[in-house]
Amino acid sequence: MQNSSEADIIFDFIIVGAGIVGLSTAYKLSKAFPETKILVLEKEDRVAAHQTGKNSGVIHSGIYYKPGSYKARNCIDGRHQLVEFCNKHNIAIDICGKVIVATEEEELPRLEKIYQRGVENEIEGIEKIGAKELTEIEPHVKGIAAIKVPCAGIVDYAGMCKKLQELLEAQNGKVLFGQKVTKIRESEDEITVSTEGITFKTRHLIGCGGLYSDKVAKSGGVKSPVQIVPFKGEYYELKQDAEYLVNHLIYPLPNPEFPFLGVHFTRMALGGIECGPNAVFVFKREGYNKFAFDLKEGFEALFFKGFRKMAFKHWRMGLDEYKRSFSKKAFVKGLQKLIPEVKEEQLKHSPAGVRAMALLPNGEILDDFYFEVSGKQIHVLNAPSPAATASLSIGDEIVKKVKEEFSL
Repeated sequence: MQNSSEADIIFDFIIVGAGIVGLSTAYKLSKAFPETKILVLEKEDRVAAHQTGKNSGVIHSGIYYKPGSYKARNCIDGRHQLVEFCNKHNIAIDICGKVIVATEEEELPRLEKIYQRGVENEIEGIEKIGAKELTEIEPHVKGIAAIKVPCAGIVDYAGMCKKLQELLEAQNGKVLFGQKVTKIRESEDEITVSTEGITFKTRHLIGCGGLYSDKVAKSGGVKSPVQIVPFKGEYYELKQDAEYLVNHLIYPLPNPEFPFLGVHFTRMALGGIECGPNAVFVFKREGYNKFAFDLKEGFEALFFKGFRKMAFKHWRMGLDEYKRSFSKKAFVKGLQKLIPEVKEEQLKHSPAGVRAMALLPNGEILDDFYFEVSGKQIHVLNAPSPAATASLSIGDEIVKKVKEEFSL
């Protein structure tokens, strides 16, 4: 049943999803095309309800990413834009720096490789340090060498999203909540977007559906090989009397075969220190509880051949992650590799998040940002970490695609 005045308007752009990528895209479109009408549709009752609002708020430097990739370019540019934006609009931010720590001799070649990649990516201020200087920075960390990354930091991403909404609505945009997109139908002149009870019309559509990005694209007639498989990240938080153990951000060396950065310590912008996350397959795309289950979504993932191939390749690592999920002792053991003093009784549970992992049918994990264009639609089908850091730059990338693909 139609009950919204926006249903009578033909918008120039509709963006599906009010996470940080969707709102950054809407904001950048409003800057590039100030006379246009922009609508953001969000199925929840607030911005940043899922991936954006349930991560640890890290501002990534760009040190890890393949030079020349979307990730590398957009992370670095996006980081600079994000810092400027947050300082200008008084959003909680702290460029506290981080250390990437090698704890064993066999890790040193990988540490060197990451450092060299950082040099290629022109990450400002990075330096290799030894055990003595690491102890001066983080007295409780056990490591034989590290990379010091002074430009990394922390930020309140949910607060940033609220500001993006405010700026958008002060200009030429609108965000509507409680609008779950169920169907997208494109004709020669316009696109009809149906939600539960309301139909909207637009000339162009940008899909930024996060955990449901593939579903949104499919509803618009996009035939993509990509499927989203959800992986839950579970966290603990240090109790207040143990926060002295961590001064900045403390990361292990990432596993080069898996797109997760390992359990780490994160000082958060609004206070507190998170420890984690692990990474476990979950049977529900928005399944934040330990035993969350959705029959349709769970079996859809299990019967996707890309997931089965990926799981077969990484089954041993997957078992280790599940062990950490069900055993606090095992989780703490992983943390103790970096800070041996950490004890079980110093940790309390913290809310979990779910990450959208984009897989191809051959089991390949899409490691870079990935877009698909169909007619007058652009869909962001993969926006993994560091998408939040890179969000304003991703918005620029989409504006560029809009101009090129739609001749605007």
